[in-house]
Amino acid sequence: IIPTILFVIFSRFRIRQETRYMLLGNALLSDLIYLLFYALLAALNAAHVHLPKEACVLLLFLLAVAYCGGLFTAAAIVLDTYIAVLFPLRYIAILPPSRTKKLIVLLWMCSGAFPGILFLVLSSTHSFVPRVLEMCSVPVILILTLNGTDTMKLCFWLSTIVIFLCLSLIFCCYASLYFKTKQSGIWESIRSRASITFLMHNTVLFFYFFPLLALFVESFLCVNVVIRLQTGIQVSLTVCNVLMILPKVLFPFLYGLRYREISASLRSMVRRRHFRQV
Repeated sequence: IIPTILFVIFSRFRIRQETRYMLLGNALLSDLIYLLFYALLAALNAAHVHLPKEACVLLLFLLAVAYCGGLFTAAAIVLDTYIAVLFPLRYIAILPPSRTKKLIVLLWMCSGAFPGILFLVLSSTHSFVPRVLEMCSVPVILILTLNGTDTMKLCFWLSTIVIFLCLSLIFCCYASLYFKTKQSGIWESIRSRASITFLMHNTVLFFYFFPLLALFVESFLCVNVVIRLQTGIQVSLTVCNVLMILPKVLFPFLYGLRYREISASLRSMVRRRHFRQV
């Protein structure tokens, strides 16, 4: 469904000129890149193909860039909704299409710069030891990172802090939107569009937040030798292969298909007969 929604966004001039659809397309593109590279890495591990160190580092870097791109774009989508609801008369002046394009370029630059700095620090300190990269698997590398050098541990905790700051910003914006629009009457019915949209968005955010929280708790327990290394690897496998993929699967259905223009365009693509409106 992600390539289909992306085709609808980029093939319709009116749709791709709106800020919310441009940000949605960027988020879906980031998730698609992440899913493709993660599936490639999982297939190589299942086939017992040992990648060279340079290829493994490159795949890990691309995964980090795609994940950061999706996370930063999700935060930008929430900020866009916040501005559109609270400042409707100034919304076009604040976020015109030209500024949105610059914002998307900035998001990709930040998505590449943050993992790039971490990887440069790790490579300069020779923290990528052969034992860690012997099996190019994200869950295994995450758990072995916590048993590596202090530099690797520092990079891991720094990445965790940045991710949780982005998620905290998202939840604060949604909470502010709820309390500031509570008296407007849009929350009176549980079946109202605002209530359903708010519930769906928070469901996706919960699935984004919960795997990271589980990974954080598991990492903390592993560092303090509360759980064994084998147990930590099994938990990391479950979190990375299931829980972190789930929100990226739900995102196009709960976000993309909620927009009437995209749903109407998809229905017009699959509809065999076109009726002329009178």
